[in-house]
Amino acid sequence: MKKEINPFDYAGEIFKALPGGILLTSEAEDCVNAMTIGWGTLGIEWGVPIFAAYVRTSRFTYELIERTGEFTICVPYGEKFSKEAAKAVGLCGSKSGRDIDKLAKAGVHLVEAETVRPPAIKELPLTLECRVVFSQEQPIKNINARFGKFYMPNTAHSEPHVAYYGEILKAYIIED
Repeated sequence: MKKEINPFDYAGEIFKALPGGILLTSEAEDCVNAMTIGWGTLGIEWGVPIFAAYVRTSRFTYELIERTGEFTICVPYGEKFSKEAAKAVGLCGSKSGRDIDKLAKAGVHLVEAETVRPPAIKELPLTLECRVVFSQEQPIKNINARFGKFYMPNTAHSEPHVAYYGEILKAYIIED
């Protein structure tokens, strides 16, 4: 069962969870992937609710979003952060979906989304279904030097991020 919500009523919970990691799911050609994100923002642009997510161009998630233009944001919510949710956030932040099925390995349960292809995740029940309305690669040369630690040459952190502005088409909490 899904309880529809206004995402802005839950902005505090979303922003509190982000630094510890939330999941962004993507799907293309029946391949479902999730990536842990610690950056993102919730707002209004062009008169619609938006979640902006940032994905490196080298990530498998980038490839899937580029194919479908959709993603789902899955946020821990409720009294406790379940063991399965913690395992999924850790695994999806340290392994590539090119190599393993991270969600199966984490033992989480996928829930069919209502308006986009990428599924929700029962164990991270606060869900935003998003369709990309704008994307922009962030040129590293234009980023303030203060943030250089996020872009180190010749490492896994040398690639730029793409900012994906996803219109929030549906927001809900998955309830048992």
